[in-house]
Amino acid sequence: MKHTLLYGGTVVTGKKCGPGAVLIAGDRIAGVYFEDDGKGEDSAETCKWKESADEAIDVTGKIVMAGGIDTHVHFREPGMGHKADIESESRAALLGGVTSFIDMPNTRPATVSLELLEEKAAMAEGRSHANYGFHLGATNDNLKELEQAAASQREKFGGIKVFMGSSTGNMLVDSGKTLEGIFSIKGKPVLVHCEDEQTIRENLAKAGERYGDDIPFRAHPEIRSRKACILSSVKALELAMEKGTALHLLHVSTEEELKMAAAAKSHNPQITVETSANYLWFCDKDYDRLGSRLKCNPAIKSARDRQALRDGLKSGAVDTIGSDHAPHLPEEKDGGYREAPSGMPSIQHTLPVLLTVAAEEDIPLTRIAEAFSEKAAEICHIQERGRLQPGCFADIAVIDPAKETEVTKEELLYKCGWSPYEGCRLKGKVETVFVNGEKAVQDGMVTRKPYGRRLIFG
Repeated sequence: MKHTLLYGGTVVTGKKCGPGAVLIAGDRIAGVYFEDDGKGEDSAETCKWKESADEAIDVTGKIVMAGGIDTHVHFREPGMGHKADIESESRAALLGGVTSFIDMPNTRPATVSLELLEEKAAMAEGRSHANYGFHLGATNDNLKELEQAAASQREKFGGIKVFMGSSTGNMLVDSGKTLEGIFSIKGKPVLVHCEDEQTIRENLAKAGERYGDDIPFRAHPEIRSRKACILSSVKALELAMEKGTALHLLHVSTEEELKMAAAAKSHNPQITVETSANYLWFCDKDYDRLGSRLKCNPAIKSARDRQALRDGLKSGAVDTIGSDHAPHLPEEKDGGYREAPSGMPSIQHTLPVLLTVAAEEDIPLTRIAEAFSEKAAEICHIQERGRLQPGCFADIAVIDPAKETEVTKEELLYKCGWSPYEGCRLKGKVETVFVNGEKAVQDGMVTRKPYGRRLIFG
């Protein structure tokens, strides 16, 4: 069994941050040593491993933390492989410090049965550079399938994705009876995209009357409005409180939803909140500059909402960060407002954005570790991953926090070849990544061999 020691760096977990070392044995973490526990760089135990480990890596000045778990990605396979695929996007994920992902079901065909989910898993085997898992999608007609899967096959999928607003893939669930049934399912998180469809349609009609065929992209947050988000989130939160649902509110974009969710958690502590780096970084002032490339659902809102979400990340009101990585080709995005699909690629820069925001807002690195990996593992019951803890799989990111880089097209590993972050200067360079104890990224370069394994859910 190969032993690798990472020493001299700052070890970061959700509860602790300080000088220390991490020992990897085979595919697992064998030890996490902190200096203030008497097991730092100069301790007898660490010195012993410096001499006897197969590889001892000096990570002085670097951050060592658990690799990210992104529970919200759209890797487009099957059916849309011209935009992205599991191999290409999982490589990009590693450069963003993400070592595990859970893919959303709105592919072609949509992943709305265990049979289709297993077909998707077979596509990832031997090709994914990161550990992989999948959510099951809800429709108005597959409630029995979801109930049976949650009762007897829960180890095979992450959660149940519900679109309470339409988006790419047209998987809208608008049957009240079906929603009540889904929110009554136990043992699996229910992950919800909240936007009120009727409000969006009315706003789009008004925009058409005002602008004709030339709707500007800055109108997107007026069409996919805060009212649409709030109305739908109220419905989801009320159902979750009534049914005791493990509700995960996805890509929250408004200050009001964050406050509502915080209040609802006091009645149902299983309610959790996700936002994405996109909502922490951009605001409505960026539409005139980026146009269609900033179009995503829900829409990016005001600078006030952005600040509220940053504050929520700092306080813990935001539980997890999901990239909502959703690639489209440039020629697809470059149409007019009605034609340009919603979504943007982002997974390669989630961690640098978080580290930059943390520096700007004085957010402790422990909060980043918790939101980036630990809480996601807890919500989706991912076994033995997401923590720097002896016995867990050695999925580890080593980051140089002092390195500030400008995002360029040349560095992107996305199949679609573009990013809304191009030109942005971000702090934190992911230099080394271990996946299942194997060095999957070295000196900022992804190795050719994929080391990802299928996630197992409790």
